[in-house]
Amino acid sequence: MTFPELLDRVGGFGPFQFLHLTLIGLPVLGMANHFLLQIFTATTPAHHCRPPPNASAGPWVLPTGPDGKPEKCLRFIHLPNASLPNGTQGATEPCLDGWIYISTRDSIVSEWDLVCDSYKMKELAQSIFMAGVLIGGIVLGNLSDRFGRKTILSGSYLLLAASGCCTAFSPTFLSYLVFRFLTGSSMSGISLSTVILNVEWVPTRVRAILSTAVGYCYTTGQFILPGLAYVIPQWRWLQLTVSLPFFIVFLWSWWIAESVRWMVLSGKSSKALKILRWVAAFNGKKEEGEKLTLEELKLNLQKEIALAKVKYSIVDLIRTSTLRLLLICLSLAWFSTGFAYYSLAMGVEDFGVNIYLLQIIFAGADVPAKFITILSMSYLGRRITQAASLLLAGGSILVLTFVPSDLQTLRTVLAVFGKGCLSSSFSCLFLYTSELYPTVIRQTGLGLSNLWARVGSMMAPVVKILAEVQPFIPNVIYGGMALLGGSAALLLPETLNRHLPETLEDMDNWFQQAKEPEQDPEAEKASQRIPLQPHDRGLVPN
Repeated sequence: MTFPELLDRVGGFGPFQFLHLTLIGLPVLGMANHFLLQIFTATTPAHHCRPPPNASAGPWVLPTGPDGKPEKCLRFIHLPNASLPNGTQGATEPCLDGWIYISTRDSIVSEWDLVCDSYKMKELAQSIFMAGVLIGGIVLGNLSDRFGRKTILSGSYLLLAASGCCTAFSPTFLSYLVFRFLTGSSMSGISLSTVILNVEWVPTRVRAILSTAVGYCYTTGQFILPGLAYVIPQWRWLQLTVSLPFFIVFLWSWWIAESVRWMVLSGKSSKALKILRWVAAFNGKKEEGEKLTLEELKLNLQKEIALAKVKYSIVDLIRTSTLRLLLICLSLAWFSTGFAYYSLAMGVEDFGVNIYLLQIIFAGADVPAKFITILSMSYLGRRITQAASLLLAGGSILVLTFVPSDLQTLRTVLAVFGKGCLSSSFSCLFLYTSELYPTVIRQTGLGLSNLWARVGSMMAPVVKILAEVQPFIPNVIYGGMALLGGSAALLLPETLNRHLPETLEDMDNWFQQAKEPEQDPEAEKASQRIPLQPHDRGLVPN
């Protein structure tokens, strides 16, 4: 009996699984708030130079740029007792006395003057947050193997609540960066533990559906954020509002059940048996739970215990040419997805549309995108779905380069389409990567692949700074990278309706077989009859 069959004995998908899914799914609503929060807390309002303290009374005249609009970062050189220029002539200088911001809401940009020569600090803040997500994935992922999924999940909830609230009270921009880094680190701990606990406590037959349900919790969170931001125009209060609920989440997280597999592999079989019996009772199958024994539990997980004794590392992923090709292609796909996704998700301001409305449209694009992805993966296959989503996203981003800024509707349509494709790419990658890597190193492979997505998301804001050289450069890089990732996905084998590999050797053989064209059924039958011919002739008398 396998562990999924054992899980069916204690209720399959019963009241416990529904409660468990609710407890770990609701916090995902708030995760979207923190990932995309800087869209609203770091908006750049309209601004211009503040007049010098000793400027003469009367209207403050601003120099105009080539587009005829007032300059945001320059002013006319002010000389005491001198008349003001007529607005088109005169020497200029930087804003030496700060800026005046024209906005109904405040942000970290207006509070710490992250404009003009300091505008790069705004992009740095998002990169620091993503760096926290990256480091958190490495550190907390290892700690979860040592201390348990539930412990790290609860600790991450508490860290998110505390660091998020501290961010709201940051006295300086440096302290803001530190607390945002810690917030990003906690997000990784929540993501990894949520995925594992969701997968391990539900039957195989409903695993894909329930994983998608958790994904839709994140999508729903994207609808909530613009509403909160519209009602709460002060960035500190908005930051506090999305952080405080995680103190409550931390309290209810103690009712989340620990991974039975982890407990058995960690030598805590007695506690695992106790939890399984409690689950059986909660699902109305107390008698089945009482029949379970410690020996039966260990026997069901015997194969996993044996595999756990053999330690594999990242080095094993480059042992053969097949494994190296797999690693390179998946790394490119994950990197380009994270890289391009956050270039669009965090670039809401760049399209000249109301940021609240555009964020809702962006969130709405994820709803059909995830549904279409499920259908495509089920009927067309994983490889086609993965490659098409990245190639289409890359194409839409590159087309954006040639669309004039005054065609806002067309630019918005292209951006929404591209983000929807990249959302599909993320949905496909999690399943596709899990199916490609063998059981003995699946967690390591998935963790390494996800790490590349975090590297991409961390670099996306930095590349945006290159617009200072030429405005089209960032989109060319974002789109080109997505096309490269989609092309790399075409080199991967198809996993639809194929048995998954258990060991590295199985994977090497399976990879080669997956690339071979399928035989014609009649030819396959003929080949199966060939070995029988010599034997048949041996039965015929001379």
